[in-house]
Amino acid sequence: MTAPPRRPAVLVALLAVVLVVLSACSSGDSTEEAATSSSAASATPTETPVQPVEWSDCTADIAPIIAGRAGADRPLTFGCGQIEVPLSYDDPTGPTLSLFAVRAVSGTQADRIGSLVVNPGGPGLSATDAAVQSALTLPDGVLGRFDVVGVDPRGVGLSQPVECISDDTKDQLTASEPRPSTADELDSAFALADDVAQGCADTYGAGLGAFSTVDSARDLDRVRQALGDTQLTYLGYSYGTTLGSTYAELYPENVRALVLDGAVDPDADRQSAAEAQAQGFEAAFDAFAANCTSLVGGCPVGADPRTFVGDLLTQAEATPIPSSREGETRQATPGLVLAAVRSALYNPAAWPQLAQSLAAAQAGDSAGVLTLADTFTGRGEDGTYTNTIDANITISCSDTDESYSQSDVRTLVADWGARYPLFGADSALSLYTCTPWDAPRTPLPDRDAEGAAPILVIGTQGDPVTPLPGAVDMAEDLASGVLLTWQGSGHTAYPKTDCVTAAVDSYLIDLAAPTADLTCPA
Repeated sequence: MTAPPRRPAVLVALLAVVLVVLSACSSGDSTEEAATSSSAASATPTETPVQPVEWSDCTADIAPIIAGRAGADRPLTFGCGQIEVPLSYDDPTGPTLSLFAVRAVSGTQADRIGSLVVNPGGPGLSATDAAVQSALTLPDGVLGRFDVVGVDPRGVGLSQPVECISDDTKDQLTASEPRPSTADELDSAFALADDVAQGCADTYGAGLGAFSTVDSARDLDRVRQALGDTQLTYLGYSYGTTLGSTYAELYPENVRALVLDGAVDPDADRQSAAEAQAQGFEAAFDAFAANCTSLVGGCPVGADPRTFVGDLLTQAEATPIPSSREGETRQATPGLVLAAVRSALYNPAAWPQLAQSLAAAQAGDSAGVLTLADTFTGRGEDGTYTNTIDANITISCSDTDESYSQSDVRTLVADWGARYPLFGADSALSLYTCTPWDAPRTPLPDRDAEGAAPILVIGTQGDPVTPLPGAVDMAEDLASGVLLTWQGSGHTAYPKTDCVTAAVDSYLIDLAAPTADLTCPA
């Protein structure tokens, strides 16, 4: 995964709205009935006309959910709607599916430019939830000029979500051994991946091929039309940079402004990307450790946090750690401990919580560790998950025809486990996920977006998820790419610091991209 699954807090409140909106329209045949999606990387001229979005006021549904959050006192109204797209672009007048959309409009808006379409990445994270959160956090200047719109991509969130992995299986996935060292442990990991792939194939058949990024990029142009915008203004994070750059490749003339923050390397194969992420998380852990041990009050996990975590993983393997959380029956395994660490490394603001949670786990209470792990995996307090994991695997596997054998992965697990002690083996294991995936594939196209307006690519020096070289590669590959580098830590940069915020705001509002690559201090 290129971004952590975050449980969408707004989705539950919107479910009732979805039922009302969808009851008025037919969404066509189900994905189980689709044979395959289109694989040609070009727009289809015979698509049915796009109808404008009919927005229903859903402010009353969202307001209670955001109450108390920073920014909730802004004068915001929210609209909910749907956009019909072809299930397969090989049959553009055939069955359709419905994409669910949320629009936030500020009462301070004046001199409206258009819509700012946001996507938080994953793949599999909810863009409707991201639109609500963005309305609370984006700079006033941007909110004053744009509607903020999030549209869950096909198969994600509230857009006819892919659901083919049970909650019990997700519990097994998240609790499984992240650093297998024996043949039996590896066999178990491969068997679990095989079971996931088989379960999704049994549920959807060839319809799994309908959830590729290429198809979602085509959907994005129908979204643009449904919003009434002549060109697209887009803010994409992490995997959202893959979606945005694919859009720019297919529709370069329709680009007004694209901000691609936390860029996924378009040149890296899956093995290179997985190794880079292992390196990135190791470096981020070292940054966490250095920060913790520099605290005047002392580091809760001692003078050597890396050794502390290694010992805690051994402890959890020997005796899984119980939780003091009321009603919690799970115990923290090494997989859940490492998921908690990974979750917190996305954002330095979570480092104090991580240190305290690890110390408490070592003392016998895993409540904090489980909270961090559940934030990462999208697990709710009631034990149910969002469909983020289902969508993440489905989209990721739809986008590649690469395959790694069990023998390949066994070798890499041993090699990377030695070189990247905390995260190497787990990253190597991830390469097997798509090997048993039984569905049509639509590999991502090469992306130079020749003819597009300037595209702003942002990379963060200490980003563990999408390391900085990926942003450098994307900016170089895009014919009109401009690189902005933030010398900070954590995943993505906008709007975390004044320098980055000023550059992005100027670009979005005035189309004033930096004239040369720009570096912003931490």
